[in-house]
Amino acid sequence: MKNKLYYIHDPMCSWCYAFKKDFDNLKKKLPTNIEIINILGGLAKETDEVMPKEMQEKIQAVWHDIEKFTGAKFNHDFWKLCEPRRSTYLACKAVLCAKEQKMENEMIDAIQKAYYLEAKNPSEEVTLINLAQDLNLNIEQFTNDLRSEKIEQLFQKELSKRRELKVFNFPSLILQYKKELYPINIEYNNVNKILKQIENLSSNIYY
Repeated sequence: MKNKLYYIHDPMCSWCYAFKKDFDNLKKKLPTNIEIINILGGLAKETDEVMPKEMQEKIQAVWHDIEKFTGAKFNHDFWKLCEPRRSTYLACKAVLCAKEQKMENEMIDAIQKAYYLEAKNPSEEVTLINLAQDLNLNIEQFTNDLRSEKIEQLFQKELSKRRELKVFNFPSLILQYKKELYPINIEYNNVNKILKQIENLSSNIYY
């Protein structure tokens, strides 16, 4: 029987972006009896309103803090070149659209690269469509799915699962064994410490 490791994230969450290298390493080192399941947490609802100046300055400061704390690199030109919006739901739906074409992780990576390194805005539909083209997805299917009721329902299921897991911060890792849930402490630049937590829990659960 496989245990489940839920990874709750948002493709436009800066801390999730900073955790990418560690998470990629963790996936390579996990025991084969653990199945990873991505859950989209939904950081911010869709809006056409420009992000307030105060919030822009706050998030810019967070990016600098993350750089110092984790070593992750950010392209700060985003704040000059783009019109920021506190809106991540559409990017989350783009991940689900790509998942329909078996390219979920590739879309997550593409959104993070576009947002944090290339100063592009994944809150914009055109950006997401361009990323889908770069990934050689079926563009007609992707574009139709992006605003479809089917994807909306799938996204709502993701949000419901996140609430069921009682997760309110991203990224989060939750190990599930049978009906029990075990939060895993996120450690940046210390994947072995994360792995040790998971291995200790897995080896000490007997029921």
